[in-house]
Amino acid sequence: MKKTKEKAFDAVKMMREIRDKISSETQNMTFEELKNYIETRLKKSGVKIIGQP
Repeated sequence: MKKTKEKAFDAVKMMREIRDKISSETQNMTFEELKNYIETRLKKSGVKIIGQP
């Protein structure tokens, strides 16, 4: 029988929580609203989109 260790950091759990939060925030948005949401979040994070100057 294998013993399982307690994880200090659970990446899968964190990813699911983030995905669920984003889904609940965007569930009733139109395409234009969703586009603006994504653009705003990208600007705040400072991430550069590949292929964009």
